[in-house]
Amino acid sequence: MRTRRGAGALALGLALLLALPAAQALTWRELDFDGAHYTVVELDLARDPLALYWRDPADGTPYGTLGTLAEHERQRGRRLRFATNAGIYAEGQVPLGLTVEEGVEQVPLNRARGGGNFFLQPNGVFAVWGRSHAAVLNSAEYARRRGPLPRLATQSGPMLLIDGRIHPRFQRDSDSLKLRSGVCVPAPGKVSFAISEGLVNFHAFARLFRDALGCRDALYLDGSISQMHLDGRSGLAGADRWRTRPFAALLGVSVPAD
Repeated sequence: MRTRRGAGALALGLALLLALPAAQALTWRELDFDGAHYTVVELDLARDPLALYWRDPADGTPYGTLGTLAEHERQRGRRLRFATNAGIYAEGQVPLGLTVEEGVEQVPLNRARGGGNFFLQPNGVFAVWGRSHAAVLNSAEYARRRGPLPRLATQSGPMLLIDGRIHPRFQRDSDSLKLRSGVCVPAPGKVSFAISEGLVNFHAFARLFRDALGCRDALYLDGSISQMHLDGRSGLAGADRWRTRPFAALLGVSVPAD
């Protein structure tokens, strides 16, 4: 296993160490697990301001690519430390399911049945309430919730793990091999994103979240087009640029530029 981290607080001395609670905690690493290679990003929501981005408020145009979002943040005097695609979407760069941005529901929960990964039941929702509480819920469970909307949410499918169990439709020996990305919440204030750097099946990807990342519920985000932007990494994790098309919603962590 190889691990890479962001700016090292140790090198900045005791003064910065004393200020650590206010610093970003985001870390990323490359992980070999069960014969496959992954990039894993781990966030502490109390210190890493995760947000959902879909459309530029200036003109309503979807950001579409990680590079466009990074440039948008740069023009605002900010630095994009991490970004990745949110859930599966439909034509016209429109999310296929629930999308909540800054507490405003942009697309409602999708309870329809159909074909494709999104509709493989149960599908689910990744959501964050306030600044430090996150959860992955199956869509039926989310629909039963009462109370305020989350600050951000994205719906996708299928669920990879449901209460510690691998999705019942996944087969260990499946030959459906693709690049895959997903998210889980190992603790209410912690979030882990993972993307495969090669082709894996759903069962193998679910085992990563259960056995390597210690999660009980995990959600598939998307497949062969998935990408991650990581500050300090040369190039994107996941799909090559030439294999991708514009995304709809994106998830990211942006901080003031140095």
